[in-house]
Amino acid sequence: MRAVGYSRQGPARKVLQALELPLPQPAPGEARVRLMASGVNPADCNRRAGRGHPMPYELIVPHSDGAGVVEAVGREADIGWVGRRVWLYNAQRGRAMGTAAEHLCLELSLLAELPPQVSFDHGACLGIPCMTAWCALFEDGPLKGQTVLVTGGAGAVAHYAIQLAVHGGARVLSTASTPDKMRQARQAGAAAVVDYRATNCARQLLEAAAGAPVTRIIDVDFGRNLATTLAVAADNAKVVAYASRAEEHPRLPFYELLRRNLRLHALYLATLPPALRRAAQAGIGRWLLEASAQHRVAASFPLAQSALAHEAVERGDKCGTVIVRPQAQ
Repeated sequence: MRAVGYSRQGPARKVLQALELPLPQPAPGEARVRLMASGVNPADCNRRAGRGHPMPYELIVPHSDGAGVVEAVGREADIGWVGRRVWLYNAQRGRAMGTAAEHLCLELSLLAELPPQVSFDHGACLGIPCMTAWCALFEDGPLKGQTVLVTGGAGAVAHYAIQLAVHGGARVLSTASTPDKMRQARQAGAAAVVDYRATNCARQLLEAAAGAPVTRIIDVDFGRNLATTLAVAADNAKVVAYASRAEEHPRLPFYELLRRNLRLHALYLATLPPALRRAAQAGIGRWLLEASAQHRVAASFPLAQSALAHEAVERGDKCGTVIVRPQAQ
């Protein structure tokens, strides 16, 4: 089978190489998926570049998200999966083989059925961003009637978080940095969107909340947004942060958090309890069937141009997911 991989870390064009690998055979409990689309996340690029990640295998086929069709299963796996359209996540987490390949063997627990109305490209957008969004929102119960703030509303996780929260009955506020990104957050369902660079950002958010306490904050940049978070969060609110890019080592005002009973959850999908991740797959599946879900493909590239796909992610100006298509079109 064709694949793309790297045996050393560095710039995409220098280290990513075309590969010919044997067709993988599913182990017990695994399925082999014929991959139709592979989603490229910033974390995939960071791992390839060596930014904060070691090189744990001699050869790595990158990318953790994807969509395709199950074509075979191993022993102890339900034969009923064969022929199903699926989306998957965390493929290249704790293993060398990711979705930048024509085929991939993966344990069934990382697969979820892809409804027929969702394209493979859109299925490859789900993965880690949508799983992260669902777990951040619903890990401890429903949201109906709550006011939720989702920062960076045009980002991949945030775009799904807005939609899922609205579907769950919450009123959603959001932040963004440009008119286009603000428009995208509103299209996803945010009731109000504020420019996070504004000096009165917190005041605008409180005015938009119209007296309804902000009880949950889903945050893409914890350190940078901390002052705004403290200004808008209600007592007993929960802050779920999945990144802190601008300030990797933020200083916490412990006693302010303490006096207001603010709960902080630094969320990393790969180490969440399996039961919660299974609940997320099921919840996302229901949402895909019940709602008119919005998915955004920023750009798509054939497998041979995976380096260009990585560069498109690393430019930092994309809105949506960059897709690689492993199968010849």
